[in-house]
Parts: sequence; C-alpha cells; structure tokens
Amino acid sequence: MPSNNEKKRVGILCGGKSAEHEISLQSAKNVHDAIDRNLFDPVMIEIDKQGRWRLSDGRELALVPGGGRDAFRVLGDSSSLELDVVFPILHGPFGEDGTAQGLLKLAGLPFVGSGVLGSAAGMDKEIMKRLFVEAGLPVGKYFCLRAGDKILSFPAAQVRLAGARRTLCDTLFVKPANMGSSVGVSRARGNDEFRAAVKEALRYDTKVIIEENIPGREIECAVLGNENPESSLLGEIIPADGFYSYSAKYLDENGARLFAPTDEISIRGEWQIRQMAIKAFQAIGCEGLARVDFFLRRNRYPVVNEINTMPGFTKISMYPRLWEVTGVGYTELVSRLIGLAIERHERQSALRTSL
Repeated sequence: MPSNNEKKRVGILCGGKSAEHEISLQSAKNVHDAIDRNLFDPVMIEIDKQGRWRLSDGRELALVPGGGRDAFRVLGDSSSLELDVVFPILHGPFGEDGTAQGLLKLAGLPFVGSGVLGSAAGMDKEIMKRLFVEAGLPVGKYFCLRAGDKILSFPAAQVRLAGARRTLCDTLFVKPANMGSSVGVSRARGNDEFRAAVKEALRYDTKVIIEENIPGREIECAVLGNENPESSLLGEIIPADGFYSYSAKYLDENGARLFAPTDEISIRGEWQIRQMAIKAFQAIGCEGLARVDFFLRRNRYPVVNEINTMPGFTKISMYPRLWEVTGVGYTELVSRLIGLAIERHERQSALRTSL
C-alpha cells in the first residue's frame, strides 16, 4: 500500500507488439475498473502493434531516461504526463520479457512486477528450466530447436527426450520458447503433426522448445511479494480435451474447467507445491507477482512446468482467483502490487551509485 494518504497516479500500460496484445487489453481494463479510486488515479497507456505508446485520446508519448515522475512526455506539445508508478500489464515479447521493464528502470519510475532479469528469465522457457534445475526443482524432459536447425523426425524427437531411460512418450508438445497464453503451442502425435507444430512455433519465435507429455493434473499457484514472497492456495485446470490451448483459454467457454481452490491434494502435498512455487519464484529473480504452473503426476509427484511473471489479470484469470480464495480480493491485490512496486523502487533508489 502507498506510504501516505496522497493519491498515487498510476499508468496502466497495456497492448504491445505481441500476439498477446488483445489479452493484455482485457487484463488492463479489469485493473482500471477495479483499482481503488480512494488511493489511486489510473491513466491508461496503450502500446499499439507498431510499438507506439498512446494515451486514450490518441496523443503519442515518449519516455525520457532519468525523467522520474515526468518521464512520460506528450509528443507535439511541451507537457509531461506525471506518474508515480506504472503497472505494465503486458504479455509476451516486447513487454513481459524485460524490454519494457528496462525502459521503465532507465526512466526512474517504479513499476509493478519483476525487473529486467526476472522478466527475461521467466519469458524464455529454456533459460527458465535451466534455472529451475539449478535450484533443485524437478522439470519435465525437454530440448530446443532453433531457426535453421534440421527438423527431427517424430521418432528421433521421442528418442532424444527419452534419453537414457529409453521410455518413449507418444505425445509431444511444441512451443515457441518466448511466448505465453499457449500462442503457437501444438500437440503432436506423429511425423506430420510434429513437423507442422515446429513450423507453427517458428512463426512466433526463433527458438522452439519440445517437451514430453506429462500425464496428470494441471495445478497452479500464485505468488506475491518481494524478498519474502507468499504463496496462495492451489487451483486446478481441467481442459476439455486434455490440452489447455489458446482457444480453450480465451475463445471456447467450454474449453476448460477452472477450480480454485482445488481438492483431493493432501495437506502435505499442498504445502510442498506452495513451497516449490516460492522456490521457483526466487530461482529466476522474480519480484511482485508470478503464477507457477505444475503437473501433478499420477504418482502425486509434482513437476514445475513454467512460471508466468505477468499472468492474466481479468477477473476470471487464475492469478486473481487464487488470491480471492486465499483471502485477498481483486482491488486489494492491485493495491498491494502497487505498494510492492513503490517499496522496491525506494529501496533501490537508496543504493549508492558512486564510490
């Protein structure tokens, strides 16, 4: 929460040069509508698909390094857009990957969510998994292909994933390494599907990650905080056809069932997953918020799938739903996130910058 009674002016930054542009707009509208007007004065700032930053009246903005509260300048006149803090509700590349966070840091503005390192590591699924393994967290089998690499046959990909254990997986998942919301993600069960899936993923990124299918339950946990983060109760996703695709998330109202809190997990099992979520959060240097996704194998052994450093923020999105059932309402959650951003900025501003 803000440290004084004066209203804070909050720039809600949304849109972006990403395939997740529209999802970002949905999340931003929900935050704008729900933000506590007694504490905050919200201002919507949209980044269009060409990368231009605009106010709702169409005026374009520029960001001045070191400008602090006056860092946003209105193009075409001499005015500045005074902001106390920015809530960058941006999903995908050019927003959630550390690029926007770097700009805001150079500008000297507090902002909600992870900084450059946590955002970049959380966006790249390969780097994310490497850091999880380094932290001792269990992850599924995977490997990467890059643009220009020869596309393996489906049997060759199966063997590569199986490794020394020689247990072949009959279903593989192919994903752009730097994308969210299941954009460009495909399920493959044979040569034709696999080759088509790799080509589809390469439309969105120059690096593709191939993962084994992990049968079991899809469990999610929300994390909130800076140095001493806390985790929420658990939620569960049950896709209608076993694949939580983009369509199932955003287009098909019957594409999946979401449960928060979930059941049939022991107290010990839930505690273990919640601790693993915090460990994953800290492993990649997250701050503010994140949602950690797990697979709970049929033997009840949890595996970390991935982390999302700026999860969806619509009122039906899993991140705010998980905090709702944990006891933190949507409006209070937004207030706490803004407070965490200001707290971190004040702490970092107090660090020495000269000898």
